[in-house]
Formats: sequence, structure tokens, C-alpha cells
Amino acid sequence: MKKILSVGALLILAACDSSSPGDDPAGTADPTPGASQQLAALLDEHFTRNLAFNPVTATSIGEPGYDDQFANSIGPAHRAAVHELNVEFLERLQQIDRSALSQQEQYSYDMFELQREMALAGEQFPTYLAPLNQFYSATSSFVTLGSGSGLHPFDTVQNYDDFLGRIDGFVVYVDQAIANMQEGIEQGITQPKVLMKKYLPQVESQVVGSAEESGFYTPVLAMPDTFSAADRERLEAAYKEAIENQVIPAYARIANYMRDAYIGAARESVGLLDLPNGAAWYAHNVRSITTTDLTPDEIHQIGLDEVARIHGEMRDVMEDVGFDGTLEEFFEFVYDDPRFFYSEPEQLIGRYREMSAEIDRLAPKLFELFPKTPFEVRRVEPFREASASKGSYQSGSPDGSRPGIFYANAYNVGVRPKWDMQSLYLHEAIPGHHYQISLQRENEELPRFRRFDHFTAYVEGWGLYAESLGKELGVYTDPMDYFGSLNAELWRSIRLVVDTGIHAKGWTRQEVLDYMYANSAVSETRAVSEAERFMAIPGQALAYKVGMLKIREIRAAAEAALGDKFDVRAFHTQVLKDGSMPLSMLEAKIERWVDAQL
Repeated sequence: MKKILSVGALLILAACDSSSPGDDPAGTADPTPGASQQLAALLDEHFTRNLAFNPVTATSIGEPGYDDQFANSIGPAHRAAVHELNVEFLERLQQIDRSALSQQEQYSYDMFELQREMALAGEQFPTYLAPLNQFYSATSSFVTLGSGSGLHPFDTVQNYDDFLGRIDGFVVYVDQAIANMQEGIEQGITQPKVLMKKYLPQVESQVVGSAEESGFYTPVLAMPDTFSAADRERLEAAYKEAIENQVIPAYARIANYMRDAYIGAARESVGLLDLPNGAAWYAHNVRSITTTDLTPDEIHQIGLDEVARIHGEMRDVMEDVGFDGTLEEFFEFVYDDPRFFYSEPEQLIGRYREMSAEIDRLAPKLFELFPKTPFEVRRVEPFREASASKGSYQSGSPDGSRPGIFYANAYNVGVRPKWDMQSLYLHEAIPGHHYQISLQRENEELPRFRRFDHFTAYVEGWGLYAESLGKELGVYTDPMDYFGSLNAELWRSIRLVVDTGIHAKGWTRQEVLDYMYANSAVSETRAVSEAERFMAIPGQALAYKVGMLKIREIRAAAEAALGDKFDVRAFHTQVLKDGSMPLSMLEAKIERWVDAQL
């Protein structure tokens, strides 16, 4: 792979190590207290001030004082204020003597600088003019937030009163979104029409006849018995009024605007390449998401090469199971044979819960550091399951009051194969995102921005790397489960091809689907959902394989250097304990860890 992105101070990351904050095992001079104190104060101040711009994030990490707010993040005042914050703190950071900091403090300096620089560089690309899509939108996440199954707590009277304030902020956001999308139409910046046709039913589902029919009324029905009769009566009336006079009308306005104005004006094309400054826009996404200097063309070729390699391993599996035919025929077989599918959603969810217990028992073979945050498996809610991915992770709160959650999608269960369940669980749950995110958030020695922020290539690279640990861990004992892991890795490689195809090479939606069908065992349901995901969030799909390849490369180098001294459990501790970071920093950190053992 090409060398990792060099931005600002990242040019000198070779000096970084993997010590705990404040440690300096490399033997450099003691850090200047003034510089250390300046950096700590700066990072803490920025984190605190930034919470006001991200109140739902504040709720997710248990920071009090923001639970009654919902940010108008796409509004001009908000965007201008965030710009000023980034400019101010970048200037203040660069006044601190980086050379006087410890190695761990230099990590923090470099990560913070990179984040400010990338945020400022991204301002030239008006994502706020197309703020809604079928894969992720504030209108969908707000349903989860307000139904009692999301991040907002509904345990106290104050929690209930707070959400009424959030409704006020959400209504402002909705009207801003409509205004922005209208401006986007005028500037030639819209979402693809095919995506918005999928988005429309999502908001229409929230336009109901009464509060009692709305998911937002669920917390009222589940009000704790400890509430007084007066509070129960007051809150019931307040929620009924807010849902019927604010929430439902807001969703109706979005639905009407989509149906009557936006969809007709939305573009027929599907890639960023077709938008003003689209090539530069996508190149920026690639740099910021992968933290590499890889170009779209280079990533496209890596994808093609990996697809060919994995096809070869799949043919080996075909021999193991005694299948006589072509790879394409095998793809058809694994989706046609009823033995590979459940007939009821409860069977799929139950199997994931059994799997959770099994993998918990096996994990100490490869890990010595475990999160304290509790974990559970839940089914994706009905309102979003038709367009949701097959599985996803929602992080828990550091204090343990909210568990980490693996959401399994049981929609149309008859097309969701058993053979890909293990790899999905390893990625999204344990030892994937639940370990990585929980350990990072629980590490109180890290500055708060490092505990609660992330670099996508590291996060998703770790998730895909976690999938590759199946045989070492003691799963994938059935050849078909191993085929599932190969298919999952193949899928991430296909993503390199099709994401760059869509946004850098002008591929159509049908060309993307044709490539998927020709090269993988994929159902039409998933192929369509995933293809449209790539259209909705350009570049994000690149993070998985790019990150995984780098982590595998780093591990191979450590194994080669240490030989019999290599301890995979200690290696995983080093990768995880200091949290998410740019891939170049991770590589330099592991190199120093290796050198310290030689």
C-alpha cells in the first residue's frame, strides 16, 4: 500500500510510540510542563465548547446539560460558528511547542491538528445542501432517539421534559433542511433521485393520524411507575400536543416537499463526479476517510486485485464441500438452497444471541484487555429495517448505564444466509466494534476528544480485521461459515471497486449492480441496499478494506521482526488501548513497540 497521509505534524510521526499518556519510554527529555498544560487545557476547552454544537453526541457519552437540545447543524449560523471554532483552535494549537511534549501528547497534538485541517478543507464542499438520504438522516435517527430505543434516556421526569426541548430543535432542523434542499436544487446539488424515492416512505411512515399511533408516544406508554400522577398527566398531555402539533406536521412537511418538489428535481446520476467540483469533493472524502494518499484509481485497482485473490480462496472452499461447478454456480447454490436460511426472524435473532455467548467464551485466546461496558443483541426496529444494513453497532455509555448494542436486521429473513452471520458478528460486535469503541471510551487517561472521536479507516479497518480472526478464535469451523467470511471480505473489496467506480469513473447504478452480481454471492435485496448506500455516503465504504490491509501489514511486520517473541494478545492490546488514530500513527506506534522488545 502507498504511504499514509502526511498532513501537518503527521510528517514526523515516526518518533511516536505506544506508551500511556505521560509516559516517555523512548528516553527523550522530560516534557516542558508549560507545553503539556497548555495542550491539555486547549483540548479540554475545545471538547467542552464543541459539545454545544453536538448535543446528541453529548447525550451518547453521558455529558449532562445537553439532553434538551437538537442542533441545527446544517444552518448558516451553526456552520459559521463551527468554522470560527476550528480556525481559533488550530491557531492556538500551533502556538504550542510540539517538540516539548511527550510522545502521547504528540499523538494528541497531531490528531487534533489533522481533524481541524480536514474540517476546514471540507468546507468548500456543500454537503449541507443535500442533508437527507435513505441510508442515514436526522429524520430517521430522531425516530430512534424519541422512541425510547435510542440514545436519549427516558428514566426520569427530567428526561421526559428534556426530549420535549429536543422536539423544538428538531422542527427547526426540518425546516432548515427543506430550505437547504431548495437552495441545492437551484445550485445543481441534489441527491440522486433513486435514493430519495427510497427515503420518502421512511418519512411518510411517521405521518400518522394521532399521537397514540406514533412511535414517539412509546415512552409515554412506558412511563416509570415511580412518576407521580400529576407528572404522568402533565407529560402525557405535553407529548400528545408536541407529537400532533410539531412532530407529525414536521414529517408531513418533509414528505410533501419530497413528493411535490424535490424528487422531480433530483438528479438522475448517482456519483459525486456529476456535481459541481465533484472530483475534488470525492478526492477530499477519500483522503479524510482513509487517512491515506491513495488516489481513487489506485484504490480501484487494489479492489480488483483483491477480488481476484479472494475468488481463488473461494474455489478452495468449493473443493472442501465437494461442489462440482463454477464459482458463479456456487454463488447461486448458496442463495438457493433452503438449508442456508431461517424461516422466522426469531430464529435469526436467537442464533446471534447464542453466538454472543460462544464468542465471549473464546475471546481470551486472542485478547487480554476487555471492555467493562455491557453488551446485548437487539433486532432492528420495524420502521427502518427495510432499508437498514444487515447489522450495525451502537456504542454504549462509558458509565455502563447504556449497553453497547448489536442491531441485527431480520427483515425478509429468507434472504439472509446463515453462513455470513459469524463474520458479521465478529465485525460489528465482539471482538470488533464493541471492543474497539468501548475500550477507547473507557480509557480515562486519554483526552476526551480521543476517547469519543474516531478515524473511520482505523475503526472499520479493525472491524474487518476482527472478521479475519475467526479461525484463530475457534469459529469458522464449518467451511460454509469460512466461505461467509471470505464473502464478507470479498464484499469489502468489491466496495473499493464500485465506490470509486460510482464517484470517480462515472459508473451507473446498473453497472454497479452488474459488477456485484458477477463477482459475489449477493441477493438482490442486499445488492440494491448496498449500492445505494455507496451513492449516499461517498467514500465511507473504502475505509474497511484499506484499514484492514494496513492492520494486517502492521501485524505481519511485527510477527516477522519478533518471531517467537510475538504475542498476539499483547499485539491486540497495543492496537486497541490508545484508541482510534490515523493509520500512519498506528504503524509507527507498533514499530516502536516491536523495537522495545528486540
